[in-house]
Amino acid sequence: MFSGKTEELIRRLNRALIAKQKVEIFKPAIDKRYDDNNVVSHDENIIRSTPVQFAEDILLLAGNCDVVGIDEVQFFDAQIIPVVEKLAKTGTRVIIAGLDMDFKGKPFEPMPQLMAMAEYVTKVHAICMKCGDLASFSYRLSAEKTKVMLGEKESYEARCRRCFFDLDVTT
Repeated sequence: MFSGKTEELIRRLNRALIAKQKVEIFKPAIDKRYDDNNVVSHDENIIRSTPVQFAEDILLLAGNCDVVGIDEVQFFDAQIIPVVEKLAKTGTRVIIAGLDMDFKGKPFEPMPQLMAMAEYVTKVHAICMKCGDLASFSYRLSAEKTKVMLGEKESYEARCRRCFFDLDVTT
């Protein structure tokens, strides 16, 4: 979290719009943190999107797009994998953003499969809130154990590997 994933998604989709490509953007309907409909970055950049309940809804709504953007892909059901694959096989450029690891530091499905299928992967990093190093882990500040828990700075903070696992590197 807080690494600029959504910011980068918005940047890439805006470039496609400037190029006059037909673009559709989707986000999971459960993600209402900043806006019920639009994709909004932590820096408050906004792009119009369509919230969908199920991954297969994307196929119904994408039409004959040149580019499909999907935010918070880790919140979709397992059908997101064949949906993305079908879009890509029909020539649609698919740009996705999502967490690759959950709050336990384990791979966050379906991201590993989607990363393996992708032609290009850009991994962005946040800054560790404890030491200032590059961070790639989302440390949950609460004791909540459910895998999916929507939250912001009150619920999560970015951590590097050392701080996430509280490793004492001096011993």
